[in-house]
Amino acid sequence: MQDCYIINGEVYIGHKFEKKTVGIKEGRILLQDGDAGLPEGAETYDASGKRVVPGFIDVHTHGAVGVDVNAATAEELEKICRFAAGNGTTSWLCSVLTDTREQTEWCIDQFKAHQKLEHRGANLLGIHLEGPFLASEYKGAMPEHLLQKANMPLLREYQERAEGNIRYITVSPEVKGIVDDIPAMRELGITVAIGHSGADYDTCLDAIDKGAACCTHIFNAMKLLHQHFPSVMGAALESDIYCEAICDGRHLHPGVVRLLIKTKGLDRVVAITDSIMAAGLPDGRYKLGVNDVIVEDGDAKLLENGVRAGSTLTQDTALKNLLAFTGRPIEEILPMLSENPAKLLGIFETKGSVEEGKDADLVLLDAENNVADVFVGGNLIKK
Repeated sequence: MQDCYIINGEVYIGHKFEKKTVGIKEGRILLQDGDAGLPEGAETYDASGKRVVPGFIDVHTHGAVGVDVNAATAEELEKICRFAAGNGTTSWLCSVLTDTREQTEWCIDQFKAHQKLEHRGANLLGIHLEGPFLASEYKGAMPEHLLQKANMPLLREYQERAEGNIRYITVSPEVKGIVDDIPAMRELGITVAIGHSGADYDTCLDAIDKGAACCTHIFNAMKLLHQHFPSVMGAALESDIYCEAICDGRHLHPGVVRLLIKTKGLDRVVAITDSIMAAGLPDGRYKLGVNDVIVEDGDAKLLENGVRAGSTLTQDTALKNLLAFTGRPIEEILPMLSENPAKLLGIFETKGSVEEGKDADLVLLDAENNVADVFVGGNLIKK
């Protein structure tokens, strides 16, 4: 790990840009005014014409560059890490689609094996379980025969096997026993999101009261809002929980993205990719867990019935889309990709903003908001 000083850049601090020098020492951030007084012979990175922003955090992705998380070896998970870093994502969760117990355990083992590899990409922070405690009526791409009712003994076994690294889970509030189990899930160190749901408003509010902190891909794979039956969508929009949003222009109309931000506020929207193994690759046939998927014009759908199945989105594209959809300045948009997901996962003390002492996970954006370079843990990642 090489100590370095990023000079001459506009640095995103406190939701605005300032001229600062960002020092990197032992993988942590040091801030100072100007480059006067740098150690003699110090290595510098000239960020003239660039903006220095916090690394993006993707809490929901199923794969990229030909790798499906449900079938990914430890080495293949690292392939996603390196691809993600090239798109500004410095931290991510590997999202395991509902699968058999045996395959889910295998995925957990591959995550643990990945932690021992030589690592040169985005941080793989932990595991996101999307299921298996989901409602069949709103299963989306979930294999219905593998869905099940609440099963805390199974989840405890998964978390024990994962050595505490299951960080996030998506559950449907209407599934028998789920709402009452949310406090126990939180005790296991798991952040709980609600989604894939047709649950009624009161049930969803009960889930939120018991500790659900987010809504998985809001507006997608859930019962729609009705004036007499607000359901999960109404509860998510009215409450203070976070809402994931897939801003690829397909899952959400730009007007809906604007409405979501206006309703929830800039501090409660989390921009995710929900990407599948086709991200970064041409159209064609792919897998999503046990499902066959066809991608046409970048749009991923189940081969069986045409139901949308994840996306081919990357977070750098999500940033550009959000800027285009909303017309808001980048200063307002950046927290959706950094600060908000960090707070959702409870890691804001170390990630999600450019602050003294935090991890040096940084993205350098050019004048067109393209990712120019990325630092992960203070290391410059070669694209």
